[in-house]
Amino acid sequence: MSTTATIGEMANSAVEFYPKRAGGRAEANHSGPFGVTLEELRSLMELRGMEAVQKIQDNYGDTEGLCQRLKSSTTDGLSDNAADLEKRAQAFGQNFIPPKKPKTFLQLVWEALQDVTLIILEIAAIISLGLSFYQPPSEEGEACGNVSGGMEDEGEAEAGWIEGAAILLSVICVVLVTAFNDWSKEKQFRGLQSRIEQEQRFAVVRNSNVIQIPVADMVGQIKQSSDLLPTDGVLIQGNDLKIDESSLTGESDHVRKSVDKDPMLLSGTHVMEGSGRMLVTAVGVNSQSGIIFTLLGAGEGEEEKKEKKGKQPEAAVETNQNKAKKQDGAVAMEMQPLKSAEGGEVEEREKKKANVPKKEKSVLQGKLTKLAVQIGKAGLVMSSITVIILVLYFVIETFVVQQRSWLPECTPVYVQYFVKFFIIGVTVLVVAVPEGLPLAVTISLAYSVKKMMKDNNLVRHLDACETMGNATAICSDKTGTLTTNRMTVVQAYVNDQHFREVPDPSQINPNTLEMLVSAIAINSAYTSKIMAPDVEGGLPKQVGNKTECGLLGFILDLKQHYVPIREQIPEEKLYKVYTFNSVRKSMSTVVQLPDGNFRLYSKGASEILLKKCSSILGEGGEARSFRPRDRDEMVKKVIEPMACEGLRTICIAYRDLAGEPEPDWDNEAEIVTELTCITVVGIEDPVRPEVPEAIRKCQRAGITVRMVTGDNINTARAIASKCGIILPGDDFLCLEGKDFNRRIRNEKGEIEQERIDKIWPKLRVLARSSPTDKHTLVKGIIDSTVMEQRQVVAVTGDGTNDGPALKKADVGFAMGIAGTDVAKEASDIILTDDNFTSIVKAVMWGRNVYDSISKFLQFQLTVNVVAVIVAFTGACITQDSPLKAVQMLWVNLIMDTFASLALATEPPTEALLLRKPYGRNNPLISLTMMKNILGHGVYQLVIIFTLLFVGEKIFNIDSGRNAPLHSPPSEHYTIIFNTFVLMQLFNEINARKIHGERNVFDGIFSNPIFCSIVLGTFGVQIVIVQFGGKPFSCAPLNMEQWLWCMFVGVGELLWGQVIATVPTSHLKCLKEAGTGPGTDEMTEDDLAEDEEEIDHAERELRRGQILWFRGLNRIQTQMEVVSTFKRSGSFQGAVRRRSSVLSQLHDVTNISTPTHVVLSTANASVAPGSDTLLNASSVPMT
Repeated sequence: MSTTATIGEMANSAVEFYPKRAGGRAEANHSGPFGVTLEELRSLMELRGMEAVQKIQDNYGDTEGLCQRLKSSTTDGLSDNAADLEKRAQAFGQNFIPPKKPKTFLQLVWEALQDVTLIILEIAAIISLGLSFYQPPSEEGEACGNVSGGMEDEGEAEAGWIEGAAILLSVICVVLVTAFNDWSKEKQFRGLQSRIEQEQRFAVVRNSNVIQIPVADMVGQIKQSSDLLPTDGVLIQGNDLKIDESSLTGESDHVRKSVDKDPMLLSGTHVMEGSGRMLVTAVGVNSQSGIIFTLLGAGEGEEEKKEKKGKQPEAAVETNQNKAKKQDGAVAMEMQPLKSAEGGEVEEREKKKANVPKKEKSVLQGKLTKLAVQIGKAGLVMSSITVIILVLYFVIETFVVQQRSWLPECTPVYVQYFVKFFIIGVTVLVVAVPEGLPLAVTISLAYSVKKMMKDNNLVRHLDACETMGNATAICSDKTGTLTTNRMTVVQAYVNDQHFREVPDPSQINPNTLEMLVSAIAINSAYTSKIMAPDVEGGLPKQVGNKTECGLLGFILDLKQHYVPIREQIPEEKLYKVYTFNSVRKSMSTVVQLPDGNFRLYSKGASEILLKKCSSILGEGGEARSFRPRDRDEMVKKVIEPMACEGLRTICIAYRDLAGEPEPDWDNEAEIVTELTCITVVGIEDPVRPEVPEAIRKCQRAGITVRMVTGDNINTARAIASKCGIILPGDDFLCLEGKDFNRRIRNEKGEIEQERIDKIWPKLRVLARSSPTDKHTLVKGIIDSTVMEQRQVVAVTGDGTNDGPALKKADVGFAMGIAGTDVAKEASDIILTDDNFTSIVKAVMWGRNVYDSISKFLQFQLTVNVVAVIVAFTGACITQDSPLKAVQMLWVNLIMDTFASLALATEPPTEALLLRKPYGRNNPLISLTMMKNILGHGVYQLVIIFTLLFVGEKIFNIDSGRNAPLHSPPSEHYTIIFNTFVLMQLFNEINARKIHGERNVFDGIFSNPIFCSIVLGTFGVQIVIVQFGGKPFSCAPLNMEQWLWCMFVGVGELLWGQVIATVPTSHLKCLKEAGTGPGTDEMTEDDLAEDEEEIDHAERELRRGQILWFRGLNRIQTQMEVVSTFKRSGSFQGAVRRRSSVLSQLHDVTNISTPTHVVLSTANASVAPGSDTLLNASSVPMT
């Protein structure tokens, strides 16, 4: 629900929640300089309908009286006096709701410490540390066997504690890195949130002028050309106003508002139709949504106390969820308390939901979780076997072969051995689990999101960025996205003449001209106007609805003026307005003439409005009859030729109505009929010059672009061919909404998927479509199974009624300039420049994310496979892992973290658009990647085992195998460790290419992060080897040894070329890994409503947890992976759509994280007593 900042906000919250800051401000509420107190306004806003009207009449006479008490004016709004605004802020509060405090760094550190693997390592390290201080008496040393071999060197024996300490230290490092990552993610997200909030502007009336101000500074009349109400208020004047209050009340039906029946408007609700002007009465925490928000905050506090007492474990789950949501979405408001009031059943469901892991929509996350679960299982088996083999070998060797007996004083020594084995086992597990994965995903997404801002893509849901890389279809609007949205009238049919260009005023009958100018000036939103150009010699600036601006420009081209007419008939004098909506496809305004009669002006889509015309103004400016056959002729000779040139045709008409008896204005069908046509104009909206090239790129990248528009089919077809959506010689369909509906429905009028499947593959243009048609088409394409790959659909939308389609799509793009708040709230990405080319950039970034993850996977899995096999076989053959725990942690955690940063920040290239989309069911690890992983794995294993078993002979040094417990580090094992790390470093360069390219250095210098990380890691490695000593189990190496290690490392690059030569097609035996959820899950996945359905990987995980032997098994996937997934999930969860149940198609409520939530922490000063205009219909007229 959208929480909005509102007026009385800070004052009240200061008293209730910030006792210190309240100081003497509490009295201000009651004895302010205004004739009404904050409490009165708050209680007034709790009333509804006639009850509220009665209360206003009893207390203030009428809304005018309330205005005077608040020292405001219904026509002029507030003055711009800063002192007055400040006074109002003091008395009634500010328009922001204090956001929840972010988690502190220490809290994040504590969360990172909860990781199962780390806890096991900590415990093992502490035991090892404790036992290392115990030394058995020397004479019994012999009795305990060859366990304390390095005894002769006292210093070394005492250094036994170092390994334990080093493990603890590396755990601390990991925790700090993780916490820092979480902290910076949180900070980035809050920055993004505040940026979105700052862009939220509303129009208000000050000193009779309409101005745009940020919601926080709101003072004066809010004229809403968007559709979200940022404050509570009382309606002063309204036209056909309908409000969606479902976000507050849960009622999906739209509520009709009028001054005399129900004038109460609440913050956080949406204007769905009509326009109006309201007086602001409550802001911030005193508005209705603010009050609920405060209750939520307080309720949460109480629940937390209960949780601490340990009374309510279930409530704890719920509050934690709320906490994460609120803290992440800065203010994502959860309406659970309201819902649960409806009945116990709902409450149960909520509790169930709180315990079920959140359904994840992202394809990549699903594949990664599944892959990580598989690897986790394999790692657990390997580590368990390693521990068992080591223990058995030790026991058999000591007690069976050497036939020693277990002496009590030797117990600590033996336990120390067992702890050492356990640490080796855990180390194998640590290395097996790719905990760098979630980090790589997060870094890659966060980096892309930041860069995408520069490409005019404001990403609201992180996973949308990656989904975009898989997009196979884009359903785009026409106006403003493919075209410039700068409308100009270029042809007109007036007085039975078709003018191919704007006529001279002398060519038009004076009466007709006067009627034409009045019809356009009065029957347009008064917020639409033509302003002087910003730069000299530039085009005049169009403000408001672009179609109306085109018509107003037509008046100016005819050397007439619309301003005097509007001054003569101001907005308050309009008798009745039927605002534009997608059903009417027209707008009509009624004015009362001086003689008491009425005149109705109407404008709208030509073929629709002409059906309602019974006469037309002829040559001499006189009305003559207009029969159906005249209409057909006009369509053929005027409208179709205009439409075929890509013009949008608009008919302008009028009708005179008698004043006595007064017509029934609610009977619209009787009123808007028998019209007299004045003119039909052709409006041009030129195609954006860069669009045809962008669409070509999409088609080359395997993405089908479809145009869905409300325009005439001929216009749509003409524009589509100019853009390159339809090409001559192609087999394509262009349908109208009516045809489309007829073809997809059966005899009973129900939509059938098989019927849609016959149409959508060839459909390129859907004209005269309603928002419902758009939703049907998107749903039909997504649910379709006719193609081998399931379609991933992106949709653009700008109107309030596009909400359902944007929500249903895999990725919804809302228009940043022309879009309404409902559209933005339902979307995943906001196009800040409303331009189609930005969508192509989003595709490029999305594919880049996918490739970055694949690069990292290829690198990570090579490290893991080699390290696990080395640790496992080494431990089984030599009773000791060649790579020590601390070394493993360095390789695993530090290199993973750095490598994920290096590989995840590769910039995208145009080459990404030259391949087809991967598709949903495509495996994460392709055959080429599998070939690379195994190829490099084999090379590294051969080198390491050669060094392990004959290394001492090659380098002529002491063997490090079978060393006693606390022996000093050997050069032998140091060479193995160093070679291993250097091979990984050079393999990191190989990992930059995943499609079998030969030049792995291509574009390496365009990524400074990558270069610095590779060099940095190399530098640290030198320090560790030369000066790491006992903690890192390293002995310093000489120059020759270093050169050999380097030589073997560089061999990786040469070996990479050998692998690239092997054709992948010959390696059919390799199995692709990490496929997406199976097709059977996909169908369920599409039912976004079914929230309780747990995603495939999670279910695997559950089953796994029960099957694997229960002791150690806890580690299984909960390991780094899942917990880190949860952690990275908290950030993504903050910005991710919540799949909400769209119970009805038009119920466009989003209970997710509304990014338009206007809770700026800036000093807000919306003042009660401000007038507000609301207008939902910024929908372009077609």
